Amino acid sequence: MHDRSAVAPRRLRRSGRPPGFLAIPGLVAAAVALLPIAYLAVRAFESGPGRVVEVIVRERTALLVGRSLALTFAVTAASILLGLLFAFLVVRSDLPGRTVIGVLAALPLAIPSYIAAFAWVSSPVDVSGFVGAFLVLTASCYPYVYLPVVAAMRGIDPATEEVARGLGRTPWQAFWSVTARQVRPAAAGGALLVALYTLSDFGAVSLLRYDVFTRVIHTSYRSSFDRTPAAILGLLLVLLTVTITVTESRMRASSEQVRVGGGVARRPSTIRLGRWAWLAGPLTTVILAVALVFPITSLLYWSATGLSSGVDVGRLVESAVTTAWFAVLGTLACVALAIPVGILAARYRSGLVRFLEHATFAGHALPGIVVALALVFFGIRFATPIYQETPLLVLAYAVLFLPAAVAAVRSSVAMSSPRVEEVARSLGKTRGQVLRQVTLPLAAPGIAAGAALVLLTVMKELPATLLLQPTGSTTLATSLWTETGVAAYAAAAPYGLALVVLAVVPTLILMRVQATR
Repeated sequence: MHDRSAVAPRRLRRSGRPPGFLAIPGLVAAAVALLPIAYLAVRAFESGPGRVVEVIVRERTALLVGRSLALTFAVTAASILLGLLFAFLVVRSDLPGRTVIGVLAALPLAIPSYIAAFAWVSSPVDVSGFVGAFLVLTASCYPYVYLPVVAAMRGIDPATEEVARGLGRTPWQAFWSVTARQVRPAAAGGALLVALYTLSDFGAVSLLRYDVFTRVIHTSYRSSFDRTPAAILGLLLVLLTVTITVTESRMRASSEQVRVGGGVARRPSTIRLGRWAWLAGPLTTVILAVALVFPITSLLYWSATGLSSGVDVGRLVESAVTTAWFAVLGTLACVALAIPVGILAARYRSGLVRFLEHATFAGHALPGIVVALALVFFGIRFATPIYQETPLLVLAYAVLFLPAAVAAVRSSVAMSSPRVEEVARSLGKTRGQVLRQVTLPLAAPGIAAGAALVLLTVMKELPATLLLQPTGSTTLATSLWTETGVAAYAAAAPYGLALVVLAVVPTLILMRVQATR
């Protein structure tokens, strides 16, 4: 068996100037990613630094910071607990039906948070405010922790636990002292995604009437002729998300673990739940009922009510087609921009490559409402021909979801040996031919998985689509939002149900990829 761990990752990357046919499109990708931040900064400071300070020191702004961070911390902590719980029960326990539970636990990823919020606001139960936002976002976000932790647990060499058992520790003690520590990086990566998602969420907090940054930014933009405060709040939100991202990156670097040797591919031992089995079954049932069964049941109920009272089927089909079309365009744009940056990050070491990679990851710090706001300003002032047209909306998708595509390309290219490319070059192939005939085909499965993730997230994106969608067009998300805004739940539900059905396809692809890693 070939032991890939014996190869030092740094040796797989070349020093020196990267080729122009990759560097130039990489610069284009970086410019696209940085455009909203640059323009938002110009817009915020055009009234002078005094105005910026005035908005930041308001008591209302401090309250927004506290509310946003409190919700983010609570949702992230709860998602970590649920993600670890489900991963342990599915991979390591003897819980009956754990295979089915493993599939069901990932499916809330296909339900956008604003659809889950719709299920609650259309029910007799009042869960508005912080409690409702916490409940909905936790139910929607814990799969971001669950999926990578499941993959990490399945890839851990069971010999390490066996050593701990040989030293006299019980199965539980060996698990918590050995395996739990090894899955910590995967859990931390998922927790970062949860924190960023919560901080950038717009639909759920708006429907549940809980004022955080995203809701107030949208309200400020819509209700005032002076939109400078919205730009300033947008920059402050970016600063918060950058702080979270940098903090997580440094914590991950300080606790990074390296596995030596390839290990043996075999199943880890099963830990018997014993007297805890009576609690694990009902607990997972309740969690899945809240995260999956309740929103789906609500959608089915209101959809049946809407169909019986007459739903505009033509508009529903048109919205579904438009959603799929925009999602495909956004995915193609992200993958096209990500390929040169991902290949450079995997194969070359230079200041330019580091700049390109960091610049394209700026999307991690850009909530959809902030990107939409920046591109609205940009479109009105400098890009009038494409304002409220498809190209500007696709540009927003590219900014928001480019990081996911770059990460997929980079990791996929890095997994293949550069020696194959060198052999092709020695046979007289040009760099362009090597790229087309060797590099991209080898990385294609991983790139396809990244494309599925982008497709899923583009389908669910609400604020950018709401502000930038072409005049006269509607998507499933914006149609649901419009109908929910006037409490027309029966009319809104079919759009939400159709969106969930569409989102299930890329979700199943992602689950399959995680299961085979």
